[in-house]
Amino acid sequence: MEHELSPSILAELRRPRPYPAVSVLTPTHRREPDNAQDPVRLRNVVAEAKRQLEANPQVGREQRHDVFRQLDQALAEVDLTYAEDGLVIFAAPGEHQVWSLARAVPERVVLSDTFLTRNLVSARTAERPFWVLSVSADRVTLWSGGVDRVTEDHTGGFPLTRKLVENFDAERRMQIGDEPSTFRDQSTRQFLREADSAMSTVLREHPRRVYITGEPAALSALEEVGSVAQCAVSVQHGGLAHATPEAVWRAIGPVRDERTRGDTEAVARELEAARGRKEYAAGVDEVWQTAREGRVRLLAVEENYRVTMRDSAGGHLVPAGSEEPGAREDIVDEIVEQCLETGADVRFVPDGTLGDAQGIAGVLRY
Repeated sequence: MEHELSPSILAELRRPRPYPAVSVLTPTHRREPDNAQDPVRLRNVVAEAKRQLEANPQVGREQRHDVFRQLDQALAEVDLTYAEDGLVIFAAPGEHQVWSLARAVPERVVLSDTFLTRNLVSARTAERPFWVLSVSADRVTLWSGGVDRVTEDHTGGFPLTRKLVENFDAERRMQIGDEPSTFRDQSTRQFLREADSAMSTVLREHPRRVYITGEPAALSALEEVGSVAQCAVSVQHGGLAHATPEAVWRAIGPVRDERTRGDTEAVARELEAARGRKEYAAGVDEVWQTAREGRVRLLAVEENYRVTMRDSAGGHLVPAGSEEPGAREDIVDEIVEQCLETGADVRFVPDGTLGDAQGIAGVLRY
């Protein structure tokens, strides 16, 4: 299953396909007992996709059988042992993909000439992915972080490793306080220069916040030889270049939580200032209207805010039940994608942060 949505991958997913491009969405669950329903629900929604293909006169026999095969292959690739909060299957003639999302999605099937990507975009934005670069004298490891874990990542050729000079004992140097001299060594500094260059390449393709871990001497040396450390959050914690993902997560967690609190407070201040300038929108209908006009500069959404709406005769959104004709269960994800498309900064904040804004608010450009 896919997890990483880079700009290039998103562009590829959004390109037009030969009809039908099928998008299958279903909620999933991480824990018992809720996850017991997931296999049946997944099979049922894939069966519904096949039923719609069978009933659609625009889909020829050969195309239909091709997409059936793609759906079956996708279904076989799903491992619900590692389920998150949502699952998306894309299938078209000759191709399929399975995406696991750390954000709930509505259950639906869409046949079109493009894949439905807004839920992927919203999930990635809500997840606030980040990088951790763990530095030592003989190894630099890259970790990809998300909502509740980090995993080692091999993007950009990481991990970078080298053999230390004969009789070099990193642990002994650390114990006797000789570690700083290691990072003054020219071969070590060249090694860190290469790591900085590799990380710069990663960030051009996958821009995220970066945390860098290491001994103080390692952090100082990396900052001296390159540019990545100057824009990163430094965490003085050695040994993580050779550590487990769990150890890295424990070390990063408190620092990340503090940064997240600071980000949330900054968003609240900006919204309050915008309210005073009358450059403020609140509530799903008002934010939707301004988002469509490209006026939203900063969008704030509470993490678990979901609402089902439908269009009214007057061009506004009104509350709707999920079974009503025209119901839009993922209207929040639509707003997020629309705002990102027009260059807005989108921030997900803890539930309750936005008070009387009812879960969603925006700072307007004008």
